[in-house]
Amino acid sequence: MAGMTSTERPFLNRRLAEFGTTIFAEMSALAASTGAINLGQGFPDTDGPEEVREAAVRALRDGRGNQYPPGPGVPELRTAIAAHQLRRYGLSYDPDTEVLVTAGATEAIAATLLALLEPGDEVVALEPYYDSYAACIAMAGAARVPVTLRPDLENARFRLDLDELRDAVTDRTRLLLINTPHNPTGTVLTREELTAIAELAVERDLLVVTDEVYEHLVFDGAEHVPLATLPGMRERTVTIGSAGKTFSFTGWKVGWVTGTAELVTAVRSAKQFLTYVASGPFQYAVAEALRLPDAYFTAFRDDLRAKRDLLSAGLTDAGFTVFRPTGTYFVTADIRPLGESDGLAFCRALPERAGVVAIPNTVFYDHREAGAPYVRFAFCKRVEVLADAAERLRKAFTH
Repeated sequence: MAGMTSTERPFLNRRLAEFGTTIFAEMSALAASTGAINLGQGFPDTDGPEEVREAAVRALRDGRGNQYPPGPGVPELRTAIAAHQLRRYGLSYDPDTEVLVTAGATEAIAATLLALLEPGDEVVALEPYYDSYAACIAMAGAARVPVTLRPDLENARFRLDLDELRDAVTDRTRLLLINTPHNPTGTVLTREELTAIAELAVERDLLVVTDEVYEHLVFDGAEHVPLATLPGMRERTVTIGSAGKTFSFTGWKVGWVTGTAELVTAVRSAKQFLTYVASGPFQYAVAEALRLPDAYFTAFRDDLRAKRDLLSAGLTDAGFTVFRPTGTYFVTADIRPLGESDGLAFCRALPERAGVVAIPNTVFYDHREAGAPYVRFAFCKRVEVLADAAERLRKAFTH
């Protein structure tokens, strides 16, 4: 403001002024201070496969990755990522030019948006959205345009309105930011929905960034379809993946980007000035993890499905309306049957009221009122923890 000195002005720039402490930090602090069961932040409470952990130890002891790894990622991991995309989806990528390793998917999102957007560009994103999307779009100086996933009570899922998506695209739209399987709603976009998105992107000559970190966590016969597999999409799509959600080593922060050489080169230009490199020894371990047999992925998915069913049943018994997810490890519940309507206030009171922590979905919306009555619970926890949480919720909300 005019007349203010540099020390009197707010230090945070205007682009980031709306972003304070994340809801995850607030709710995790509440869990710690109250001793509540933390079903808020999405991290497992057990480690992943022992052979993968031992691969990291072996890399450390052998001196692999203890110094700066190559900027694009260690060759072993880039080769494993390319092989995974080919084996799973028939997508062929050159590991030397079309694969980039990042410090988790969060850095992949940031580097991609910083690289591909100009100030004033519009980004159409599915709402509710993972919280870093909004911040990264703001850092790039672009404008986010949310398209809201609407609750479909009959089918207990959240649904994309394709007409609303099409109407959101303008001459200023540069990029579609798609997340499937979708956090926080647990929706897995169908092949028909994704085909319509692909046709729109081709018609309007849009870039697409697709966040697929939950690709291996799909249930009940749902199919994960990478957008890059659809006609006209490989050349305009940046696909983001991550080891954390698939192998339960979220603290290793190993993510990746795949796309054409031109797109990956652009993302690498931004990424090199963020972390430059990260997670050296863990990259070698993730390379081995990606080569695990199909039995691992099947067993992991079946374990999470059983945990989903346990928590969903507990939430239903406690009186919530539950949207049973077909992907991710989060379940969204409607609090209105409990006589509540403000999810943020509900979640702030829940640790004292029931000894459980959840996340209010409203923080993932621009249209806050659309998300107000919904809360998100993570079910990537031990069975006994989920059973305890379900019992606490039943006691708190049934009489």
